[in-house]
Amino acid sequence: MPAQLDILADKITRCTRCPRLVAWREQVARDRRRMYRNEEYWGRPVPGFGDPTARILILGLAPAAHGANRTGRMFTGDRSGDFLYRTLHSLGLASQPTSVRRGDGLTLHDVFISATCRCAPPANKPAPGEIRNCRPWLEKELALLPGIRVVVALGRIAFDDYLALAGHRPAAFQFAHNRLHHLGPSQPALISSYHPSQQNTQTGKLTFDMFQAVFAAALRLVSP
Repeated sequence: MPAQLDILADKITRCTRCPRLVAWREQVARDRRRMYRNEEYWGRPVPGFGDPTARILILGLAPAAHGANRTGRMFTGDRSGDFLYRTLHSLGLASQPTSVRRGDGLTLHDVFISATCRCAPPANKPAPGEIRNCRPWLEKELALLPGIRVVVALGRIAFDDYLALAGHRPAAFQFAHNRLHHLGPSQPALISSYHPSQQNTQTGKLTFDMFQAVFAAALRLVSP
């Protein structure tokens, strides 16, 4: 399975299905933010990563323009990632509380991280057609992660996208923070959560304790 995940990751990084997103991610990589002007940006689609035997899947929205679009790894190099990895580390799911670049020593335990959209979208808003274009990549990842028993969807878009992929009508489910949704006996449980965006964490809509409670709930679900 790890080798097959590597092969899939390589295919994801070469995807050009969405012209608007290709143009945007490459423009950001060329122009760069001043504080990162001496860094080489990834500027490509970002594959998922983590423990190939994971029982918990974390599903985000999309790479941040100057986060994962710069570093090439999900939730790496931005404030959302800082919040996420501090939370995972506190529960023994990550080897360290920070993640600044690929190869910085971070490893995940029992967790795999993916996203609804693999390219950084303008204004962090992928179009519905772009989300549909990207959905097969998530479907292929899940096929290579047979141990997944819980999906934690970060934000409404990720929540709706996973429900659609799983064959459900998103409108039939109510999104709320740390809400458990049972989708059927043969499907992973789904937990909806606020996204750890700066807008949510800096305003107090999402606190560390609230976020930690989401993953504590996920751990209880996968415990023997």
